[in-house]
Amino acid sequence: MTIERLQPGKRMSQAVRHNGVVYLAGQVAKDYNGTIEQQTREVLDAIDTLLAEAGTDKSRVLTCQVILNNIADFAAMNTVYDAWIDPANPPARACIEARLAHPALKVEIIAVAALD
Repeated sequence: MTIERLQPGKRMSQAVRHNGVVYLAGQVAKDYNGTIEQQTREVLDAIDTLLAEAGTDKSRVLTCQVILNNIADFAAMNTVYDAWIDPANPPARACIEARLAHPALKVEIIAVAALD
């Protein structure tokens, strides 16, 4: 079985395809100054781009792990997430509060999707 790394870097790949599944690295906003809604939108756009590069889309997402630096942002993040997700194919999801790599980051999302 082949393992294909998409956008590999020195430390990590942005996505890895293997055995009919694509595993995405945690995605964060590039604009650290955005609101939770703006950062969530940017993260989901990055996920859409990676899924397309891997040959799949959000209707094939199996699971999402949402990490918020402040759980008080849960409802605001969900307004953007709920508008993005394919309502006919919602993935399994977890949401936790944790400190992110930079204090201005408000959300990080990790996704796994089927390819076939």
